[in-house]
Amino acid sequence: MTVNQILNKKGSGVVTVLPFITVFKAIQVMCDQNIGAILVIEDGLLKGILTERDYARKVVLKDKTSKNTLVHEIMETNLTVVSLNDSIDHCMELMSRQRVRHLPVLEGETVVGIISIGDVVQAIIEVQKNTIEQLNLYITQ
Repeated sequence: MTVNQILNKKGSGVVTVLPFITVFKAIQVMCDQNIGAILVIEDGLLKGILTERDYARKVVLKDKTSKNTLVHEIMETNLTVVSLNDSIDHCMELMSRQRVRHLPVLEGETVVGIISIGDVVQAIIEVQKNTIEQLNLYITQ
């Protein structure tokens, strides 16, 4: 299974914010959308990602305030990204090795989606179910 197949099932809608809004506003958007990460895009280009983990570690634990801190001050800019043709195995390896839970999906420099660890795990479970069904059919024939 590929990233493209995951996005075809879940949808490719991406919630984004600008780098110069407050962390408070970005967290509000994340809360409203019930998401744990949000992409930071400026002039159509991916600049970073802001996650709940970034908020906890770079604002709360450093005694900053979300209403006075801008997204670009705490967003992660060293991004791990994938393309539509990447396999779920490749995504799982990247997520494990890089210790990230979200992967922006790029086609060239254009963001075409985002996948989470939950999306990848769900895809792996689906592939395993299909394999088990095929093996059961083979055995019972």
